[in-house]
Parts: sequence; C-alpha cells; structure tokens
Amino acid sequence: MEISFDQAPSEPKREKRVVVFDIETRLSADEVGGWGNKHLMRIAVTVAHDSADGEFKVFYEEQTDALLALLKSADLVVGYNSRKFDYDVLAGYTKEPLASTLPTLDLMEEIEKRIGFRVKLDSVAQNTLGVGKSGDGLQSLKWVKEGKMDLVRDYCIQDVKVTLDVFKYAVANKQIFYSGRKGEKVAVKLDLDLNKFYKK
Repeated sequence: MEISFDQAPSEPKREKRVVVFDIETRLSADEVGGWGNKHLMRIAVTVAHDSADGEFKVFYEEQTDALLALLKSADLVVGYNSRKFDYDVLAGYTKEPLASTLPTLDLMEEIEKRIGFRVKLDSVAQNTLGVGKSGDGLQSLKWVKEGKMDLVRDYCIQDVKVTLDVFKYAVANKQIFYSGRKGEKVAVKLDLDLNKFYKK
C-alpha cells in the first residue's frame, strides 16, 4: 500500500519526510532501577524507515548522533509508545526535550486517547494486518546479553515494518483493530489529520 505524505493543496507541492522508528535497549528497567530511569537503559539498536528513500536505516549506539539528525530532519516522526519510551531512552544522549520539539505522531498515544487505555503493538498488528511482531522486548534483551546483535537488528526492523504498516493502514482506512478482553476483534476509529502533526 502506497501512501503519499503531501502538504495541503494550498502549499507548494513537496513530499513530506516521514520517519518511523523504534529503539531496542541494552538494559532492562530492573537493571537501571525502574522505569523512571529509562535514560540509563542505553541503545542497543535503532531502526528508522525514511520515506525520503524508502529505506530501513540501522543505527547502533555509537551512531546515535546520526539518528538524532535524521529525526530532526523529518516533517513527521512516527512511533509506537515513542513519547513515553523511545524519547526517554534518547534522553540519555541529548538534553533536547524531544517529545515537545519533534513533530511526533505516537500511535499508541492516539489509540489510548480514543479508548482510554494502552494497547500493545502486537495486538493492533495481529488484528489490523494479520501479522504480528517477531518476538518481544525480553527476548531482545537476552540476545543483547548473548551478543546476537544481528537478531536484535532483525527484530527491530520487523517492529518498524509493523508500525509503518499500521500507520499506513490507519491513514488509508481511518481505523485500526485490537483484541478485546474476550479475544474479540475491536475496531477503533483513527481519523488522523496528518497536517496537525507535521512540522510547522
């Protein structure tokens, strides 16, 4: 499914640069003294899909400056729980308040606004796309400890692919689905006006 991220018709025609990203960490919440210390978790790998060239770009911890430069260049940064996790992890590498300075669309946040609680990405992906995540964060942390960074990278790429596809589906269909308490498929209206999120 191809989605074009254009400016409003009244503005000069220019394709918007949309970056969808996800971070996998080196350390767990328990290892850094709790979820209040996400800035200490350290980056294992970050993957970002850049609509400017359609590529999935991989950044390891030592390349975090390049990652930050990419995020700042975007007209829109898309993530799943990015405001309360990924940006907090990045706070260990920059003093900039990314949650308030980057033009951000946090899909988890937008879903939570409509239904009143948080839903896991896997639940949304399985019910919306028929494809889920390839693992979980605990497995990723185990791979980090074992030095299997290629597996961490591949897992992160899959997470970003799923997030990108959920985003595209929501833009095209103005809704997503998740699993209800009894396992039923529940629809959520998600009419996203991207012009409200784009960099001003």
